[in-house]
Amino acid sequence: MNPLSHILRRALRYGALGFALCAMLFGSLAMADDLKEKMAAALTGFAGQPIGIEAVRSSPAPGIAEVQIENGPMIYATEDGNYFFLNGDLHQTSATGAINLTEERRAVTRKEQLAAVAVEDMVVFSPDGEPRDYIAVFTDVTCFYCQKLHREVDQLNAKGIEVRYLAFPRGGVDSEGAQKLATAWCAEDQQATLTELKAGVELPVNDCADNPIAAQYQLGQDMGVSGTPAIVTSSGLMVPGYRPADDLAALLGLD
Repeated sequence: MNPLSHILRRALRYGALGFALCAMLFGSLAMADDLKEKMAAALTGFAGQPIGIEAVRSSPAPGIAEVQIENGPMIYATEDGNYFFLNGDLHQTSATGAINLTEERRAVTRKEQLAAVAVEDMVVFSPDGEPRDYIAVFTDVTCFYCQKLHREVDQLNAKGIEVRYLAFPRGGVDSEGAQKLATAWCAEDQQATLTELKAGVELPVNDCADNPIAAQYQLGQDMGVSGTPAIVTSSGLMVPGYRPADDLAALLGLD
């Protein structure tokens, strides 16, 4: 679900401000109406559903407005409506939506972090022929949605998408899940072993000394992973949770 949609569904309704107050704070009703119209258009495009603006007013910070969303929270925006803050992230508005500038910065950092990890330290499922793109997936063998995503690896490969797994034991590096992940990473046939473990097959623990489980778990924490699967695209975009193969292909522009 879109983060904004989720917030708007759960937020409490706030009271409206009158036109007279808007005029007093913004200098004219036209300025207030312009901001309301601009924010409504941007947030509607961003959320993918109609979003109305109940009221606007100046905040204690110069140049920053308080924007009260209908049946939703109050957010802060620049008084020209070109930028707003949501969940601490800075967004830039347009006539058709908004861009999360903070997430774009995070994506650059994630891409750099992933580039520092040797592909040989991942468990990789490659398509026949040259991959068209790839996703990196922080995974755990005991995670239901990790198992569900893994059953679609063949579909992803058929679309030319390479799947690069990184270990993220949800119970920590001393958990049983970490031992099972190590068993896959230490196996002679990593792909087959990981597939068997995700199918619930009980295998003897094979915890080799030089496995990268702890390092990849720490990397996931550094990148903000809080659950599995956590999918990171080649551009550094973080996609939390399971997505069907068709959706991932569309996200990568391969549909």
